[in-house]
Amino acid sequence: MAILEVSKVTKRFGGLVAVHDLDMRVDEGEILGLIGPNGAGKTTLFNLVVGYYQPDGGRIVFQGHDITSLKPYEVCQRGIARTFQTTKPFMDSSVLENVVIGGFMWSHGTAEARKTALKALGMLELDDRAETLASELTVPDRKRLEVARALATGAKLLLLDEPMAGLTPSEKAHTADLLRRVSEQGITLVIVEHDMKVVMTLCSRIILMDRGEKLVEGTPQEVSSDPKAITAYLGVEYAA
Repeated sequence: MAILEVSKVTKRFGGLVAVHDLDMRVDEGEILGLIGPNGAGKTTLFNLVVGYYQPDGGRIVFQGHDITSLKPYEVCQRGIARTFQTTKPFMDSSVLENVVIGGFMWSHGTAEARKTALKALGMLELDDRAETLASELTVPDRKRLEVARALATGAKLLLLDEPMAGLTPSEKAHTADLLRRVSEQGITLVIVEHDMKVVMTLCSRIILMDRGEKLVEGTPQEVSSDPKAITAYLGVEYAA
Protein backbone atom coordinates (compact mmCIF):
# COMPACT_ATOMS: atom_id res chain seq x y z
CA MET A 1 0.00 0.00 0.00
CA ALA A 2 1.40 3.38 -1.02
CA ILE A 3 2.08 5.93 1.72
CA LEU A 4 3.38 8.54 -0.75
CA GLU A 5 2.55 9.04 -4.43
CA VAL A 6 4.34 11.62 -6.56
CA SER A 7 2.63 12.05 -9.94
CA LYS A 8 4.06 13.89 -12.95
CA VAL A 9 5.90 16.40 -10.73
CA THR A 10 8.02 19.07 -12.41
CA LYS A 11 10.16 21.83 -10.90
CA ARG A 12 11.95 24.54 -12.89
CA PHE A 13 14.48 27.13 -11.77
CA GLY A 14 14.51 29.60 -14.63
CA GLY A 15 15.67 27.65 -17.67
CA LEU A 16 16.84 24.69 -15.59
CA VAL A 17 14.43 21.79 -15.20
CA ALA A 18 15.52 20.21 -11.90
CA VAL A 19 12.73 17.61 -11.78
CA HIS A 20 10.82 16.65 -14.89
CA ASP A 21 7.48 14.84 -15.06
CA LEU A 22 8.52 12.46 -12.28
CA ASP A 23 6.43 9.62 -10.88
CA MET A 24 7.39 7.94 -7.60
CA ARG A 25 5.53 5.55 -5.31
CA VAL A 26 6.70 4.84 -1.77
CA ASP A 27 5.13 1.81 -0.11
CA GLU A 28 4.28 1.85 3.56
CA GLY A 29 7.02 0.31 5.70
CA GLU A 30 9.68 0.02 3.00
CA ILE A 31 13.19 1.43 2.81
CA LEU A 32 13.50 3.07 -0.60
CA GLY A 33 16.87 4.18 -1.94
CA LEU A 34 17.07 7.27 -4.16
CA ILE A 35 20.34 7.38 -6.08
CA GLY A 36 21.88 9.29 -8.97
CA PRO A 37 24.72 11.67 -9.86
CA ASN A 38 25.05 15.11 -8.31
CA GLY A 39 22.50 17.43 -9.86
CA ALA A 40 20.08 14.61 -10.65
CA GLY A 41 17.28 16.31 -8.70
CA LYS A 42 17.17 14.09 -5.60
CA THR A 43 17.35 16.85 -2.98
CA THR A 44 15.00 19.01 -5.03
CA LEU A 45 12.49 16.16 -4.97
CA PHE A 46 12.78 15.99 -1.18
CA ASN A 47 12.20 19.75 -1.00
CA LEU A 48 9.08 19.39 -3.13
CA VAL A 49 7.64 16.62 -0.97
CA VAL A 50 8.12 18.54 2.28
CA GLY A 51 6.82 21.84 0.91
CA TYR A 52 10.04 23.87 0.76
CA TYR A 53 9.43 24.20 -2.98
CA GLN A 54 6.13 24.27 -4.81
CA PRO A 55 6.04 22.18 -8.00
CA ASP A 56 5.38 23.80 -11.35
CA GLY A 57 3.26 20.81 -12.26
CA GLY A 58 2.08 17.50 -10.90
CA ARG A 59 0.62 16.23 -7.64
CA ILE A 60 1.92 14.87 -4.32
CA VAL A 61 -0.34 12.64 -2.24
CA PHE A 62 0.46 11.39 1.29
CA GLN A 63 -1.75 8.76 2.91
CA GLY A 64 -4.49 9.54 0.42
CA HIS A 65 -4.44 13.31 0.97
CA ASP A 66 -3.18 15.88 -1.53
CA ILE A 67 -0.29 17.79 0.11
CA THR A 68 0.99 19.50 -3.05
CA SER A 69 0.36 23.06 -1.90
CA LEU A 70 0.95 22.66 1.84
CA LYS A 71 3.56 24.64 3.75
CA PRO A 72 6.49 22.77 5.39
CA TYR A 73 5.03 22.87 8.90
CA GLU A 74 1.71 21.54 7.57
CA VAL A 75 3.50 18.67 5.81
CA CYS A 76 5.35 17.90 9.03
CA GLN A 77 2.05 17.87 10.93
CA ARG A 78 0.75 15.29 8.44
CA GLY A 79 3.66 12.98 9.28
CA ILE A 80 6.64 13.66 6.98
CA ALA A 81 10.03 14.83 8.24
CA ARG A 82 13.42 15.13 6.60
CA THR A 83 17.09 15.47 7.42
CA PHE A 84 19.71 17.45 5.53
CA GLN A 85 23.08 16.71 3.96
CA THR A 86 24.79 19.15 6.32
CA THR A 87 23.87 18.81 9.98
CA LYS A 88 23.02 22.06 11.74
CA PRO A 89 22.09 21.37 15.35
CA PHE A 90 21.73 24.12 17.93
CA MET A 91 25.34 23.88 19.08
CA ASP A 92 24.90 25.61 22.45
CA SER A 93 21.96 23.38 23.40
CA SER A 94 22.08 19.83 24.70
CA VAL A 95 21.32 16.80 22.58
CA LEU A 96 18.03 16.38 24.43
CA GLU A 97 17.05 20.03 23.96
CA ASN A 98 17.71 19.70 20.22
CA VAL A 99 15.35 16.74 19.96
CA VAL A 100 12.70 18.18 22.30
CA ILE A 101 12.18 20.84 19.61
CA GLY A 102 10.86 18.10 17.32
CA GLY A 103 8.79 16.66 20.15
CA PHE A 104 6.80 19.89 20.46
CA MET A 105 5.13 19.12 17.12
CA TRP A 106 2.45 17.09 18.92
CA SER A 107 3.25 17.17 22.62
CA HIS A 108 1.06 19.23 24.93
CA GLY A 109 3.85 20.34 27.23
CA THR A 110 7.54 20.14 28.00
CA ALA A 111 7.28 16.91 29.99
CA GLU A 112 5.57 15.08 27.14
CA ALA A 113 7.97 16.52 24.53
CA ARG A 114 10.89 15.42 26.69
CA LYS A 115 9.49 11.88 26.92
CA THR A 116 9.06 11.76 23.14
CA ALA A 117 12.59 13.06 22.62
CA LEU A 118 14.13 10.48 24.98
CA LYS A 119 12.36 7.68 23.13
CA ALA A 120 13.76 8.95 19.81
CA LEU A 121 17.24 9.25 21.29
CA GLY A 122 17.00 5.69 22.59
CA MET A 123 16.19 4.38 19.12
CA LEU A 124 19.34 6.07 17.78
CA GLU A 125 21.49 5.04 20.77
CA LEU A 126 22.02 8.63 21.85
CA ASP A 127 20.12 8.56 25.14
CA ASP A 128 23.38 8.28 27.09
CA ARG A 129 24.47 11.60 25.56
CA ALA A 130 21.23 13.45 26.22
CA GLU A 131 22.85 16.13 28.37
CA THR A 132 25.90 16.57 26.13
CA LEU A 133 26.15 19.81 24.18
CA ALA A 134 25.52 19.29 20.46
CA SER A 135 28.83 21.05 19.75
CA GLU A 136 30.67 18.18 21.45
CA LEU A 137 29.20 15.44 19.26
CA THR A 138 31.17 13.55 16.63
CA VAL A 139 30.06 13.60 12.98
CA PRO A 140 28.22 10.24 13.20
CA ASP A 141 26.48 11.32 16.41
CA ARG A 142 25.36 14.57 14.76
CA LYS A 143 23.97 12.55 11.88
CA ARG A 144 21.99 10.42 14.32
CA LEU A 145 20.84 13.53 16.17
CA GLU A 146 19.28 14.78 12.92
CA VAL A 147 17.35 11.53 12.56
CA ALA A 148 16.26 11.58 16.21
CA ARG A 149 14.94 15.13 15.90
CA ALA A 150 12.96 14.16 12.80
CA LEU A 151 11.61 11.07 14.56
CA ALA A 152 10.47 13.14 17.54
CA THR A 153 7.98 14.99 15.31
CA GLY A 154 5.97 11.77 15.12
CA ALA A 155 6.87 11.21 11.48
CA LYS A 156 5.46 8.23 9.62
CA LEU A 157 7.74 8.93 6.63
CA LEU A 158 11.38 10.00 6.97
CA LEU A 159 13.33 11.49 4.07
CA LEU A 160 17.04 11.09 4.85
CA ASP A 161 19.46 13.11 2.72
CA GLU A 162 22.89 11.43 2.69
CA PRO A 163 22.82 10.08 6.27
CA MET A 164 26.14 8.25 5.68
CA ALA A 165 28.14 11.20 4.31
CA GLY A 166 31.45 11.65 6.11
CA LEU A 167 31.24 8.37 8.01
CA THR A 168 33.79 5.55 8.11
CA PRO A 169 32.77 2.07 6.88
CA SER A 170 32.17 0.83 10.44
CA GLU A 171 30.15 3.95 11.29
CA LYS A 172 28.07 3.44 8.15
CA ALA A 173 27.36 -0.17 9.10
CA HIS A 174 26.26 0.89 12.59
CA THR A 175 24.05 3.68 11.23
CA ALA A 176 22.48 1.25 8.75
CA ASP A 177 21.63 -1.10 11.63
CA LEU A 178 19.99 1.76 13.52
CA LEU A 179 17.95 2.75 10.45
CA ARG A 180 16.74 -0.83 10.15
CA ARG A 181 15.62 -0.57 13.78
CA VAL A 182 13.70 2.61 12.95
CA SER A 183 12.08 0.86 9.99
CA GLU A 184 11.04 -2.04 12.21
CA GLN A 185 8.97 0.43 14.23
CA GLY A 186 6.73 0.88 11.20
CA ILE A 187 8.34 4.06 9.89
CA THR A 188 8.87 4.34 6.15
CA LEU A 189 12.26 5.56 4.95
CA VAL A 190 13.43 7.17 1.72
CA ILE A 191 17.20 7.53 1.64
CA VAL A 192 19.40 9.57 -0.69
CA GLU A 193 22.82 7.98 -0.56
CA HIS A 194 25.95 7.66 -2.73
CA ASP A 195 27.51 4.64 -1.01
CA MET A 196 26.23 1.80 -3.15
CA LYS A 197 27.21 -0.90 -0.68
CA VAL A 198 24.94 0.73 1.90
CA VAL A 199 22.13 1.24 -0.60
CA MET A 200 22.24 -2.28 -1.98
CA THR A 201 22.19 -3.92 1.45
CA LEU A 202 19.79 -1.56 3.24
CA CYS A 203 17.12 -0.79 0.66
CA SER A 204 14.43 -3.13 -0.63
CA ARG A 205 13.84 -1.00 -3.72
CA ILE A 206 15.86 1.64 -5.56
CA ILE A 207 15.05 4.53 -7.89
CA LEU A 208 17.85 6.00 -10.00
CA MET A 209 17.36 9.62 -11.05
CA ASP A 210 19.31 11.35 -13.78
CA ARG A 211 18.83 14.91 -15.05
CA GLY A 212 15.60 15.28 -13.09
CA GLU A 213 13.97 12.13 -14.41
CA LYS A 214 13.45 8.62 -13.14
CA LEU A 215 15.77 6.46 -15.22
CA VAL A 216 15.63 3.05 -13.54
CA GLU A 217 13.52 1.50 -10.79
CA GLY A 218 13.64 -1.93 -9.21
CA THR A 219 15.20 -4.19 -6.61
CA PRO A 220 18.89 -3.76 -5.82
CA GLN A 221 19.66 -6.75 -8.06
CA GLU A 222 17.62 -5.34 -10.95
CA VAL A 223 19.12 -1.85 -10.72
CA SER A 224 22.72 -3.03 -10.31
CA SER A 225 22.48 -5.10 -13.49
CA ASP A 226 20.54 -2.59 -15.60
CA PRO A 227 22.64 -1.26 -18.51
CA LYS A 228 21.13 2.22 -18.19
CA ALA A 229 22.05 2.38 -14.50
CA ILE A 230 25.58 1.18 -15.23
CA THR A 231 26.06 3.77 -17.98
CA ALA A 232 24.49 6.72 -16.16
CA TYR A 233 25.77 6.21 -12.64
CA LEU A 234 27.16 2.91 -11.39
CA GLY A 235 29.93 2.44 -13.95
CA VAL A 236 31.33 -0.71 -15.48
CA GLU A 237 33.65 -1.23 -12.50
CA TYR A 238 30.67 -1.59 -10.18
CA ALA A 239 28.93 -3.97 -12.58
CA ALA A 240 32.02 -6.13 -12.71
